[in-house]
Amino acid sequence: MKLIVGLGNPGSRYRDTYHNIGFEVVDVLARRAGAEFGSSPADALTARLRGFPDEVLLAKPLTFMNLSGGATAHLARFYKIDPADLLVVVDDVALAGGRLRIRRGGSAGGHNGLTSIIGCLGTDQFPRLRVGVGRGDPRRDLAAHVLSRIPAEERERLRESAERAADAAEAFITRGIDAAMNEFNREPAPGAPEPED
Repeated sequence: MKLIVGLGNPGSRYRDTYHNIGFEVVDVLARRAGAEFGSSPADALTARLRGFPDEVLLAKPLTFMNLSGGATAHLARFYKIDPADLLVVVDDVALAGGRLRIRRGGSAGGHNGLTSIIGCLGTDQFPRLRVGVGRGDPRRDLAAHVLSRIPAEERERLRESAERAADAAEAFITRGIDAAMNEFNREPAPGAPEPED
């Protein structure tokens, strides 16, 4: 079984914010498969995808971003999922909007959701898919940026990013991490720094 965890913050207050791009990506995957989210053994909503070589479980932790590790680790233990079969989808301010980065593992790179998951799993060796959302106005507080509503003029670009990230997740599911990295990792936009991991 593969576990795809999209990170975000629950509740209408955080809908359509940059920090919730992980939720949007797993929503796209569920919509494509006609799957619906429901309750789970952890503090998360889950949906099962059919029609793939392996069974696939999508998850959206119902904890806030900084506490995502508890629900993620609980699901991984409950379903006996190896860290290599876990893909975590997160926003990344260090990547220009629309850029994707898939990694086998590594540091949290300053992302509190990944920090929580690493702490609860006891390893940083699990794949992650970073979806670029950009830094925004450098004079603005970073937390305020990621928790702000996506402006109307950017929504279409972020929607396309979520669709492309869902394609990358499907490549991970069907063809493995190497194929997904080879197809979807691209050079960063000019001036956009690489994440540390």
